[in-house]
Amino acid sequence: MKTIRNKTHRPLKVHLSQDRVLHLGPGKEGQISTHDVDSRGVQHLLAESEIEIVGEGESFAPSGEVDNVHADTHGHHPDLTVKKRGER
Repeated sequence: MKTIRNKTHRPLKVHLSQDRVLHLGPGKEGQISTHDVDSRGVQHLLAESEIEIVGEGESFAPSGEVDNVHADTHGHHPDLTVKKRGER
C-alpha cells in the first residue's frame, strides 16, 4: 500500500485501475495499492504536482498491536451518575 496526499486546495478524483476512483479532499491523504501507482490517472496527477506519494502504509495493525482507540466508548460510562429529579 502507498499513501498519497492531495497537495491542492480543491477535491480530487484519482482514477485507479479496474474503474475505481479515490476521492481526496483538499490536503487529505489516502491509500492506494502498489500496482495502482503505475496507472495513467495517478501518473498524470503526479506529473501535474497535484498529488504526492508520502510513503508506505498498511491497511491493518501490525501483529502484536491491538487498536484500542474506541475500547472505552462501548456501553454506559460508569463515572456518570443520573440525577434524580422530581418528588420521589
